Amino acid sequence: MKRALVLGVVVVIGALSVAARAYQQPPQQQGPKVVEAEKIKDNLYMLTGQGGGGNTAVYIGANGVTVVDAKNPGWGTPILDKIKELTPKPVTLLINTHTHGDHVSGNVEFPATVDIVVQENTKANMEKLPIFKENAGRGMAKRTFTDKMTLGSGKDRVDLYYFGRGHTNGDAWVVFPELRVAHAGDIFSGKNLPLLDYNNGGTGVEIGDSLAKAHAGIKNVDTIITGHSRPMNWNDLAEYAQFNKDFLSDVQAAIKAGRTAAEVAASWKVAEKYKGYTIQDARLKTNVQALYTEVAR
Repeated sequence: MKRALVLGVVVVIGALSVAARAYQQPPQQQGPKVVEAEKIKDNLYMLTGQGGGGNTAVYIGANGVTVVDAKNPGWGTPILDKIKELTPKPVTLLINTHTHGDHVSGNVEFPATVDIVVQENTKANMEKLPIFKENAGRGMAKRTFTDKMTLGSGKDRVDLYYFGRGHTNGDAWVVFPELRVAHAGDIFSGKNLPLLDYNNGGTGVEIGDSLAKAHAGIKNVDTIITGHSRPMNWNDLAEYAQFNKDFLSDVQAAIKAGRTAAEVAASWKVAEKYKGYTIQDARLKTNVQALYTEVAR
């Protein structure tokens, strides 16, 4: 029995490692890197691009531009070129929501003068990524925060929050209070089963609580820029927090009933109240097995 448990742990860790590497070392896209800009609010844009990775936010302030997340390798320059089409002001601040390569790799192409800020655990995770070692530390975070940090003031104020582990152990929430907009990164990548990167401190047990704490702790926000999907509203965040809690409860009940992870993954169906959520079979299997392992610790 002990040997079977050990083998199960090895298998799930291996699967999670593969998933994490897919985020940390994304494949290079062939062809032109085309960045599209969608206006979210006055002076705030969401930049997307096929193959670029996570959604990038661009806020044009009084004296400079704040960028949130810098996409895959090779996308830093296209991001900067698109910003030049929006404003002649220089980029002065770059914030990364978490460590994954499709959110931080473009950092290395930003000017060395840009201030880079991340949650303290994210910096430790970023230091393990080859891209920063290969570029002699260029693009690495210059400042960190623990639970909360405020940058700028007035209309240009940006509030940074950390509410606990989820997608990773350094998921930052970036809030533009004057615009009532937040960037959630991949702790809320869209209405789906989240990728749980245990190699970088992620957790399926705690993610629901961390999301609920963000919903309760951040005030006066209407719009959320998600990590990979369309913008959503504040009620969507409350729903997503409950979705993750319900998923955990379903798995815990199955464990108590003596069912196997494979049985649960083969039979679990999303509740009607979460109709429209994306449930990938491979992600479902991985997350169920990960929770079985995490709950057993």
